[in-house]
Amino acid sequence: MVQAYNFLASWQLFPEKSSFQFGLVPKSGNYKIESSQNGHSLLISINWVSIENEAFYSQYEVVPDNELRPFNDQGIADSIIANIINASTIRCLFIKSDKEILTVTHEILSNGYLRITQEGFNKENLPFSNIEIYHKQMSVLPYASSVGSVAIRPTKEGVIKHKALSAMEDQTNMQLNQIRQQIELLAKQAQEIRKRKELSLMIYEAKLSFKPQIGQVYHLYEKKDHTHILSLVAPQEWGGAGPYKQFLSSVQLLADHTWIEVGTEAAFQ
Repeated sequence: MVQAYNFLASWQLFPEKSSFQFGLVPKSGNYKIESSQNGHSLLISINWVSIENEAFYSQYEVVPDNELRPFNDQGIADSIIANIINASTIRCLFIKSDKEILTVTHEILSNGYLRITQEGFNKENLPFSNIEIYHKQMSVLPYASSVGSVAIRPTKEGVIKHKALSAMEDQTNMQLNQIRQQIELLAKQAQEIRKRKELSLMIYEAKLSFKPQIGQVYHLYEKKDHTHILSLVAPQEWGGAGPYKQFLSSVQLLADHTWIEVGTEAAFQ
């Protein structure tokens, strides 16, 4: 069971990365694998919603010891053999009337995704292969798409979960979006403060021949020796940068004694 540790999680379906040759195509889903209380078996819970908004739910238990064991839903399979191939692969073989009807391979990919490959035969006895790609994601809508492996029929429990979890997802997504907007606003404010600090340090290191007044607009120039000077004279009054190397910016002193750049209109009013 130690090798199964990598699989113990709630896995969220990537419908756009999956491919289906048989069964209903899901629009969202979750595949949950957890250890049983005794630690000798795995509980696999499956929830998924079809494109037609039908909700499905199923759960079954496997013992990954490569032994033939009875399956809990005889309508699907008589028995099952589960085996941990290695730390990244678990395989389950479903048997009905002494015939292998479905093989489900769980594989952890190099990027951390879970790939589930279902191989079996459809009603016309033609082979099919469904490939589902999942990623670990907690606190998301738990719907999954193991169409060929377990009960494929809507249940009252599945519908109830679908409605409740949809409401939960809407609320948490709204709250997360509000937090994201707050974070973006704080990041923008932090960037503006950092810019004001850098500009203020430059000005306070510049040559000042007067005492700046709060709210007053001044003009920052670079001298030929690469030092800076703050002046009352605007560039258009010099007819250019005047006696200095170049004009840098028109600035205004704020009440907290930091400086900000101001636009041309504000500078020359």
